[in-house]
Amino acid sequence: MPSGATRRPPSAPVALPGTQPNPARELRPLGKRIAAGYLQRILTARVYDVARETALDPARSLSRRIGNQVLLKREDQQPVFSFKLRGAYNKMARLDAVSLKRGVICASAGNHAQGVALAAKRLGTTAVVVMPVTTPRLKVDAVQALGGDVVLHGDSYSDAYTHALTLQKERGLTFVHPFDDPDVIAGQGTVAMEILRQHQGPIDAVFVAIGGGGLISGVAAYIKAVRPEIRVIGVQTVDSDAMLQSVRRGKRVTLADVGLFSDGTAVKLVGEETFRVARELVDDYVVVDTDAVCAAIKDVFQDTRCVLEPAGALGVAAIKQYVATHKLKGQTLVTITCGANMNFDRLRFVAERAEFGEQREALFAVTIPEERGSFKRFCEMLGPRSVTEFNYRISDAREAHVFVGLAIARREEADKLERHFVRQGFATVNLTDDEFAKEHVRHMVGGRSELARDERLFRFQFPERPGALMRFLATMHPGWNISLFHYRNQGADYGRILVGIQVPPGDEAAFDDFLRTLAFPCIEETANPVAGLFLRQSADG
Repeated sequence: MPSGATRRPPSAPVALPGTQPNPARELRPLGKRIAAGYLQRILTARVYDVARETALDPARSLSRRIGNQVLLKREDQQPVFSFKLRGAYNKMARLDAVSLKRGVICASAGNHAQGVALAAKRLGTTAVVVMPVTTPRLKVDAVQALGGDVVLHGDSYSDAYTHALTLQKERGLTFVHPFDDPDVIAGQGTVAMEILRQHQGPIDAVFVAIGGGGLISGVAAYIKAVRPEIRVIGVQTVDSDAMLQSVRRGKRVTLADVGLFSDGTAVKLVGEETFRVARELVDDYVVVDTDAVCAAIKDVFQDTRCVLEPAGALGVAAIKQYVATHKLKGQTLVTITCGANMNFDRLRFVAERAEFGEQREALFAVTIPEERGSFKRFCEMLGPRSVTEFNYRISDAREAHVFVGLAIARREEADKLERHFVRQGFATVNLTDDEFAKEHVRHMVGGRSELARDERLFRFQFPERPGALMRFLATMHPGWNISLFHYRNQGADYGRILVGIQVPPGDEAAFDDFLRTLAFPCIEETANPVAGLFLRQSADG
């Protein structure tokens, strides 16, 4: 995040006073001109040579659960499992013969790449595609299967984009931008054209995921030109919110780094044209976190048996959040399931975190006396409640620590359970919102050691790619002993590591200087209570 930037917590939509959602705002003259200018482009867009009109399906189970009608615009049903081929083909079909003959180049996190490769194949030209090295293998393979020449470069879309511009100049290729181009925006706008044709009744809001802004620009332009009373709401992740920050500041903001879980929306800088359009036409923004996205992937699977990629589920996560915040009932809410290019090995991470996103699992560290019958008494106290995880190891003559996960129906039950345990005489720490516990400690219970003196604990993150773990290890200073190390490849696009380092008291200043030289963000967890319960030896031995 740029220095000085602030981020509203993901628990509430952005910039909305009170408990009622803003109505669709009155467009300024500039906004009306933008919408009118794009309307003709969208109506005449050439997309259906390669794209299909996708279904607008009701999410019946989700709708019943949240008390509002939720409709899914199924762009995951496109031939490349994403809406991106609409804009790519509309742009390329309008190129002159000379430009097409030279070949095209693009930068993409995966979905635009497949659209360009498919369009190139249909139009009889060649396509060079620059993709971040963090791109899921599924997307890379799909581009190559369509005939695209893949070049892997950088950790994010923005890194790949810079390299693609260099290759464009070197090879004389025609650049096909994934979002910052009026023809691309117009192609994406045909999604909104279909939505309004397929559902001619009332629509209260349409939720649209934002990466660089091409989809929401096209959707907002068409809706505001035809049915301006419909709210258009942009959705971003808490760690990739370049459009939101740009709109707040009134100018484009470049993020220092972006989260990579939702790789389809991991953009550091939105487009000039997409910023111009979104600033005038988008009514509101919602930011969601990773757990909420994982839960939304599960929601869509339960209704459709389709597994979306994270970017494709952003709108569903936002609808649930928006409804809960504003206590909405009986509204018709539409979202675009904009992609389903999910790496299979990421599913284990999604499944694990979906329970937290749904707020259906609570985690606790419970201390029980190391005496006959206390363990049984604690288990009996849990009653018929479903246990999701239970870790115990004898470690002390006086007391034992149990790491337990329990199924809950809503988040506030976790606090009630904590109070219940305490009333029954069991010291309890509620870990339901503790990232340290969720990511690492639940897999390491019983790891205390008398040898780990002067130990400090740190959580690190780094882009997950081949060789990244060894590069991380190479940065560790040889002067301090590593006393604990925990890493799990969870199928996400970033690696998570917990490191214990023994730092003698006299070395603390030098060690802090060393930390500042590392290129990896870190969070110290030495003082986290759960570390004392499960990982670190007590001061008295």
